Amino acid sequence: MKLRFLSLLLSLIMSSATAEGVVYRVPIQSTIDLGLPPFIERAVELAESEGADAIIFDIDTFGGRVDGATQIKDAILDSKVLTVAFINRRAISAGALISLSCERIYMTDGGTIGAATAVDMSGKKGSEKVISYMREEMASTAESRGRSEKIARGMVDEELNFTHLVVDGDSIEVTDIEGRKEGKLISLTTSLALKYGVADGPADSFEEVLEQLNLSDAKVVDLRVNWSEKLVRFLTDPTVSSLLMTLGFLGLLFEIQSPGWGVPGTVGIVLLSLFFGSTILTELATMTELLIIGVGVALVLVEILVIPGFGLVGILGGVTIMGGLFMMLLPAHPMPGDISRWGLRIWWARAVRRRLIYAHPAGQLWVRKNFLSSLRVSLSRAATA
Repeated sequence: MKLRFLSLLLSLIMSSATAEGVVYRVPIQSTIDLGLPPFIERAVELAESEGADAIIFDIDTFGGRVDGATQIKDAILDSKVLTVAFINRRAISAGALISLSCERIYMTDGGTIGAATAVDMSGKKGSEKVISYMREEMASTAESRGRSEKIARGMVDEELNFTHLVVDGDSIEVTDIEGRKEGKLISLTTSLALKYGVADGPADSFEEVLEQLNLSDAKVVDLRVNWSEKLVRFLTDPTVSSLLMTLGFLGLLFEIQSPGWGVPGTVGIVLLSLFFGSTILTELATMTELLIIGVGVALVLVEILVIPGFGLVGILGGVTIMGGLFMMLLPAHPMPGDISRWGLRIWWARAVRRRLIYAHPAGQLWVRKNFLSSLRVSLSRAATA
């Protein structure tokens, strides 16, 4: 009798412990950049290793980089743990793609989801090639979770239109979605998302989401971006990375013209290490691009240290470095405006470098000395020819 009572008590304890469960809460807020996917991938791996019952993504974003959102979507789709999107006000543009990739979606009162067409930094619509890719990316993601493909496509392409949708096996005439008309993008309020099966339920707080998942007693683990992820996101900011690249090369430039080794060269190496390291961590740079830049640097060093003056080898080295930097700064799948934007950054970096050199007396002296040296060598070569 005692043995039976103890076994019953043990089973009750085990069942209550199992019912408690573990839930990971992961924020996706502000701008979606290339530093965010590693954080989401880490969160998914931790939840899987801990045997969590669910990962709830607390989403409030106007969007950001499509390539970053695509990496996040892939990590969510591959998750072995239940994934839940809690749209805490808005999931716009890239945020809509991330939300659709989750198995369940809950929205606060007054929330919105949609408007996912691809645009460049100036707000101009992307090319048909980019729109076509994004349209089918949204549709395939919605299809994988049993949501309306028509609505997903309509969030990206305003040229589409429809009059009926199939919801729970029934064909419904659509009259209350403005984006059903040609020339209008689809954005859904909470009530419309619920009506057409995009969202699974309303929830005004994180606790209400737990209740609907029957995980009210679960242990909640709040994940935050750690210091290293914050550092990478800071270093890959367009302004910061441009300064790192400019000042790094400038430090090496001054060091080459100075005897021995001093502070400018050390600072230049540190800044360039931060620049290249952050791009490698966010998978912007590959070994091929780093090799191209290395070849360019080697050509420039040969021109400076071996060949007098500044001729074809130096020019070829400079062009190779610029080409390697241009290739490295572009993501694997460039979006509209990426090419012109990164080209502008490299041009701006060179302009700042020239400005700093000419503004400093030592820089002016260096320019005059090298210009005159190059001119003398060129004249002597011409006379010899």
